[in-house]
Amino acid sequence: MQEDTDSSAKRALLVGVQDEKMSAEEAGTLSRELKSLVDTLGLEVAALEVVRVRESSAKYGMGTGKAEELAEKAASLGVQCIIFDRDISPSQQRNWEQLANIPIIDRQELIIQIFAHRARTKEAELQISLAELKYALPRLQHKYINLSRQRGGRYGTKGSGETRFETDRRLVQQRIHKLEQELEVVKRQRQVQRQHRQRQGISVCALVGYTNTGKSSILNALTGAEVLAEDKLFATLDPTSRRLELPCGTNVLLVDTVGFIRRLPHNLVNAFRSTLEEATRADILLHVIDAAEIDSAAQYRTTMSVLEELGAGKIPVITVLNKIDLLTSEEELAALKKQYPDSVAVSASSGKGLPELTALVESSLSRAVKRFRFPPERTDLAALLHRNGQVTSESFCEEYIEMEARVDERTAGLLKEYLFITKTETFVV
Repeated sequence: MQEDTDSSAKRALLVGVQDEKMSAEEAGTLSRELKSLVDTLGLEVAALEVVRVRESSAKYGMGTGKAEELAEKAASLGVQCIIFDRDISPSQQRNWEQLANIPIIDRQELIIQIFAHRARTKEAELQISLAELKYALPRLQHKYINLSRQRGGRYGTKGSGETRFETDRRLVQQRIHKLEQELEVVKRQRQVQRQHRQRQGISVCALVGYTNTGKSSILNALTGAEVLAEDKLFATLDPTSRRLELPCGTNVLLVDTVGFIRRLPHNLVNAFRSTLEEATRADILLHVIDAAEIDSAAQYRTTMSVLEELGAGKIPVITVLNKIDLLTSEEELAALKKQYPDSVAVSASSGKGLPELTALVESSLSRAVKRFRFPPERTDLAALLHRNGQVTSESFCEEYIEMEARVDERTAGLLKEYLFITKTETFVV
C-alpha cells in the first residue's frame, strides 16, 4: 500500500469503470458510492469520470490511449492520487504509477483505509492489520524492482543470501501468521461468550445490512444505548451488544454488526470473520434496509449474498425498512411493502414502527423455540440437539432431560417423538 496516501492525497481523480456486463444505471450507482467512500475518508474529489471498457487490457485494465488521457487529466487537475472503483492487480498498479507518477488506489485499498481510520478497539485493529498485510504482500515486489543487492552470505560459501524484498516478504508473512493466531484467540473468546449466553437461555438478534442503513440508530432507539451512529459509511466496525426487553418481559441480546458493501474485499471478509460470526450464530437476523435509498434492491441482494457466503443463509430474517420518515409519499412506502411483503417499516429517528418491530421479534422467537424431553439415559439425543440446534435452556431431572432449542425441520423431524411443548402451543403430540 502507499505509505504516504493519508498525508499527501488531499485531492483525488475518481475513475469508475463500466464494462459490457454493466448497465449505465449500475455504473452510475457505483460511481456515487465511490464518491461516498472517498468523502468518508476525507479526501477532496477533483473530478469523477466513468470509463466504458469493451475489452480489458492486461497492462492498464483499459486501452493505452484512455489510460494516457486519464494520466494527463490527473496532471492538469493537480491531484495527488487516482482512485479506481474496481480492484487492480499489483502489476497494473505499478504500470499506472509509472504512467501517472502519483499513487494509484483501488477499491479494495480504499475500503481498507476507511476501516483503518474507523478502528477503535484492539480487535478491530488486529483485523484491519491482517487485511492490510494480505493486501500489501503481493505488492511488495514492485517496491524493490530496482534493488538487486543481497543481504548475508557470500558466493561459494553461504549462498547468495536474501534480497530486501525476500526479507520483507518473510517478515510480512510472519506478521500475518501472528495476527491470525491472535484473532483465533479472539474467536475462542467469542465462542465462550456465546456458550455462556446459551446456558443463560438468552436469544440473539443480529442487526445486519448494507453500510449506512441505520443499524446503529435502531440499536440506540430500541435499547437506549449511545453507540456511535453517523451518516457515514462504515461508522460501526465492532459488534456492539445491548439487552432489549421484549413486551413479554423476556430479554434478548441485540447485536450491531459491520455493514456490507458491494465488492467487499475478501481480505476484509476473512479478517472480520470472527466478528461476522455474531450474525451466523444469531437466532434471528434483522435485515435493515434504507427505505429512502434509490438502489436499495441492489443493496439488499448484496447483503443476502454476503450472509450466504458466511453460512447464515438459513437463519430466520425480519426485513426492516428504516428511514421511512425520509420518504416523500405513502405510495413509495406501499411499493416497498409490496416488494418486501413481510417487512416492518420503522424510523429510528422518530421511533415510528419500533413497537411493531419488537412485537415481531417476540413472536418470531416464540415460534422458533421447541421443547424436548428425553429419557435420562438418552444423552446421545441431547448431544444431537447441541450439534444440530441452538440450545437455549437445559435441565436434568430423574425422570427426563428437558431442553429448549431452535432447530431446523430435519432435526425436529428426527426428534419428533420427544417434542413436548412449544412457546406458542400448550401441548404437542
